[in-house]
Amino acid sequence: MTYESIKNDLPETFDEDAMSQYATSLPDQKALEKEIGEYLTKKYGQKVKIISSGLLPMAQSEENESGQLEAGEAADFHFDTNPEELIAYLDEYVVRQDEAKAILATKICTHFNRISYNLAKPRQARRNLGQIKSNVLLMGPTGVGKTFLIKLIASYLGVPFIKGDATKFSETGYVGGDVEDLVRDLVRQADGDVERAQYGIIYLDEIDKIAASPFRIGAEVSRAGVQRALLKPMEETEVEIKVAHDPVSQIEAIEQYRATGKRARRVVNTKNILFIMSGAFAGLEEIIKKRVQQQSMGFESSVSSVRSNRRFLKQIKAEDLVEFGFESEFVGRLPVVAVLEELEEDDFYEILANPNSSIVVAKKHDFRVYGINLQFEDAALREIAGLAKVERTGARGLVSVMERVLLHYEKKLPSTSIRHLVVDVEMVRSPAVVLERLLAKSGVQAEHRARFEALQIEEYERLTGFILKRLGNYLEDHQVLATPARLQLMARESQEQDVDPREVCDTFILLVQAIHDSEVEFSEKCGIRVTFSEEAVDRLLIREPRTLEAVQSSCALILQAMEYGLRLMGQKKGVAQVVIPGEGIDMPERYINNLVRETFKVD
Repeated sequence: MTYESIKNDLPETFDEDAMSQYATSLPDQKALEKEIGEYLTKKYGQKVKIISSGLLPMAQSEENESGQLEAGEAADFHFDTNPEELIAYLDEYVVRQDEAKAILATKICTHFNRISYNLAKPRQARRNLGQIKSNVLLMGPTGVGKTFLIKLIASYLGVPFIKGDATKFSETGYVGGDVEDLVRDLVRQADGDVERAQYGIIYLDEIDKIAASPFRIGAEVSRAGVQRALLKPMEETEVEIKVAHDPVSQIEAIEQYRATGKRARRVVNTKNILFIMSGAFAGLEEIIKKRVQQQSMGFESSVSSVRSNRRFLKQIKAEDLVEFGFESEFVGRLPVVAVLEELEEDDFYEILANPNSSIVVAKKHDFRVYGINLQFEDAALREIAGLAKVERTGARGLVSVMERVLLHYEKKLPSTSIRHLVVDVEMVRSPAVVLERLLAKSGVQAEHRARFEALQIEEYERLTGFILKRLGNYLEDHQVLATPARLQLMARESQEQDVDPREVCDTFILLVQAIHDSEVEFSEKCGIRVTFSEEAVDRLLIREPRTLEAVQSSCALILQAMEYGLRLMGQKKGVAQVVIPGEGIDMPERYINNLVRETFKVD
């Protein structure tokens, strides 16, 4: 919409000065995006955001030639997630690690809320110029969920996220990648949006491998250098997006020059990028133990078992990391330390029994692509957990055991008529023997189907309880009542389609919101407040296909059938609202006719 197009549509007597004021009051693209983005975030949560397609021209004052915001321009960033909300989300997927989850959720939420606050109040932000960024150091043995935790957090918050391996980088890039490539990768992850990338998360794993430690064997070249190269990005620096050793960026620069005739210098400021480092830190316990024992007397100084050594990580100090091989400047940029606990056999079982278990769901999906339905007996899951503990590779051992047990079944059964398989303890202990007996035994398909259906019922009940307990508040926060009918529908959909229960809840939130939007449309069109009862909402949701388009279409047909009667109701004195019950969904014409007849009946 332009000034001229608006002016041409106005009568000749229209005041030119008023028109000018009207034109200047129109919001620009950035303001519109921000308003719509905030509305969608409040309505659907952090997972729904608006991202500019770049098709509309940008305001001239928005960016300078270096790609940075002009002075006085506020970046478009809004964040309002609180720590307990994030912890509740992590509890759906991650067993134990309560202390680590609390530390991560608190510091990450504080980091992004601080950014949002400072952008909204720049005058107060100037008083905090020396504030240290809450970069995090994660410690824990392999397979305890360090990477999984960070990926979950980044996904939930909807911020750009990239994962790197510390062993692949060098100080200058002569034996590996340049550490600044991490920042460039973050920009690519943000689809080239520099502004979004500046509020992302960089996760660097195996950070203990770049320590110049006496426990490390091999050349020390680049270890201390990589630490020094990370110092500036971890604090604040500007990173060039286009560099000589990146042919892709060079081609992009050439194409941009051909199109615009300008050589734009684009940089990323790392001030608000959160860095999270992690590693197993083998041998660090001995350093801490030595320091602690020198400060203590008595029995504690003689404790030397491996299990007791693990508790020393909770007593870590900066001096221990320095002795391990990190430079003090590097340690100083990691003020937050979280220690993850080693998982026990019961924890492995909890991982497998969790409805969100990616290991079990993935294996079910592997068999389902061949038309085979898979279920696990509870005792079989416990047996797998015990075998995984022996692997001593953390949760990764669960995958190894699962593959070892089911690989031959996955190979053989697609060529048979067997379409239902139940994994029991005997199968876990002797997979080859059971498979041979399974193929030779007649009537085995009917037996497995009966056992499968019984386990399906148990799993369905667990899913229903999980959704109510873990996601009940989440549904309530989005104005969705967890009625028994809705719980059954969500549990069934999650079970039959191997879908994350939260994802199913998100779908139902959108569908219920569409129904409420149709209520508003009904009300405006008919001149009377129209709402659906919870039973009516359930009747709409139970219809197949359960899609947004189908729900909107059903609501439109109901409006069409009831419109005339609702208009009549709106003209009746004393009638301010109509609540459509369940029967109004099944037979809208009959319901509205009876309602009008009853309302206008003369006594």
